[in-house]
Amino acid sequence: MKLLMHTCCAPCSVYCIDSLRSEGIEPTVYWYNPNIHPYMEYKARRDCLKEYTQSIGVQAIFEEEYGLDEFCKNVIRNLKTRCTDYCYRVRLEQTAKYAKEHGFDTITTTLFVSPYQKHEELKQIAEEIAKKYELNFLYRDFRVGFREGQAKARELGLYMQKYCGCIFSEEMRYYNRNPIQASNTNGYEIQKEPRMQVKKIENKEDYIDLLLEADPSKDMIHKYLNDSDVYALKKEDELISIAVILHIDRKTLELKNIVTKENYRNKGYAKTLLKSLCGNYKQKYDRMLVGTTENNIPFYVKQGFDKYEKTIKNFFIDNYKEEIKDGELTCTDLIYYSKDLKKK
Repeated sequence: MKLLMHTCCAPCSVYCIDSLRSEGIEPTVYWYNPNIHPYMEYKARRDCLKEYTQSIGVQAIFEEEYGLDEFCKNVIRNLKTRCTDYCYRVRLEQTAKYAKEHGFDTITTTLFVSPYQKHEELKQIAEEIAKKYELNFLYRDFRVGFREGQAKARELGLYMQKYCGCIFSEEMRYYNRNPIQASNTNGYEIQKEPRMQVKKIENKEDYIDLLLEADPSKDMIHKYLNDSDVYALKKEDELISIAVILHIDRKTLELKNIVTKENYRNKGYAKTLLKSLCGNYKQKYDRMLVGTTENNIPFYVKQGFDKYEKTIKNFFIDNYKEEIKDGELTCTDLIYYSKDLKKK
């Protein structure tokens, strides 16, 4: 196998390279990332990768193309799909083209290490492009080593970026940040939001219709609802969001359901409720689990659920009578992450 591995940055490459080498596979690193902006950020990531690959003896190829103009022209019409429509495709297309022209027979990418990426869509695009160029596509779910790789990168003093890459992801770093603090599990006001309260719900069945918007099976909801605590985020007595928390053992909780009323969505309220509950429960519990779909992983990672636990294969196929869709993605596997509630 002669493997060309598209590489987005040094920290993400750490676990990928170590993992592949443990299998006896020696990758060639390929830098092509015209989606990274501004230029000093682009330069910092590129230069760090150059130094790191030299230090560990990995061959690396660098395409020097800072593509801000071309990026903006291609994504401005539909910013919401920029990752799949442009960022994934343009980088993997160039990787495959270079591989074909220079004697490589297999491609992959370090993007598979990041829980922030749209994993299944990325995989589908990589398979499609590899087939187009008559190459093999090497798939590895590197997410299992995300934290390990990031920890090693910090120990090595590598440059650690604060956002995915493009100017729009940089903007999202500062969007919808609402400091909160919780005090007890029965009901409390949120600091700096005096009109907002978190209330523990007793009449759980009254909220089934809203819970069904996040989990479309009454049978599945009833499997966990009676044994769980249900909390509502309210603003001047108007319901905004609800969350269902199941107590697994003396130290572990699981977030089973969280949903916001349609007219309040995409305004940070689910984040507010979840952060509040985590702050409240950390006095008695060590960690919180969440089982989620591919599309929702970035949301939970941003809330501190950064440790990959396990994947239950075909969960949605085996447990739901009808096909479950999350946006355009057909749900198959249930992916578990956890949050360390004691971590500051």
